[in-house]
Amino acid sequence: MTTTGMKVRTQETVESIQRRCRLKPCLGLIFGSGLAPIAESFNDHVTIPFRDIPYFPIPTVPGHPGNLILGRIGGVAAAALQGRVHVYEGYSMEQVAYPARILGCLGIKQLIVTNAAGGINSAFRPGDLMLITDHINLMGANPLEGPNLDELGPRFPDMSEAYHSRFRNAALEAGRETGISLRQGIYAGLRGPSYETPAEIRMCRTIGADAAGMSSIPEVIVANHMGIGVLGISCIANMAAGILPRKLSHREVLECAAMMKDAVASLINAVIPKLLVADHQ
Repeated sequence: MTTTGMKVRTQETVESIQRRCRLKPCLGLIFGSGLAPIAESFNDHVTIPFRDIPYFPIPTVPGHPGNLILGRIGGVAAAALQGRVHVYEGYSMEQVAYPARILGCLGIKQLIVTNAAGGINSAFRPGDLMLITDHINLMGANPLEGPNLDELGPRFPDMSEAYHSRFRNAALEAGRETGISLRQGIYAGLRGPSYETPAEIRMCRTIGADAAGMSSIPEVIVANHMGIGVLGISCIANMAAGILPRKLSHREVLECAAMMKDAVASLINAVIPKLLVADHQ
């Protein structure tokens, strides 16, 4: 697609959303597997199904209802993606990242990305929350491939602090205040949909990963391209293949994520005012 085509498509999407809701969000949130109900706590919110938004990809996986919710959380104007799509559903990296790109075009300056992940670090346990310190892109592609829209970001964006340390420190402080214990680690993103083999998990551990999943990286790359600060939170929903002598299932992931959603919601509510302060330091 040409840069002109990209501009036209993006403008059409943004205008469609703004016709439904005039709120100008400064905070974006992306809720992963089983965490979508958190967005329903927004005050005075408007819900727009992905299917009603031009060019938005439609999720096909349980646990991802596919809604854009605009409202207020902690008094802050916010836009949340209630679920996401994945490369394994047949979408390109650019399509997967498109909703996050639109959040940036709507005006967000900070983005909280959540996901469900498999624990690789042997110190982790299902039910842990991990703040993402960095990621390893093992998806074999990048959402910025193709023509670059210079007005959105540079051709070669820096990724040396893809997840802002100030935001992470704010989350650690929020965790202490709310009594929520937080891990920290590196997230490895793979394409899926098959879970990783034990050998692949050993490889991920060798190269430094603490958890593995099938999402988030396309959105984080696009956010960095647009100069948006990112806080990443992984819900350790199970232990990755080969760590424990048991088979993996998506049902297990959804059940664990559902049990963790209250802790995630509490952490997010506590960290939001701190993010606004951290972003101005």
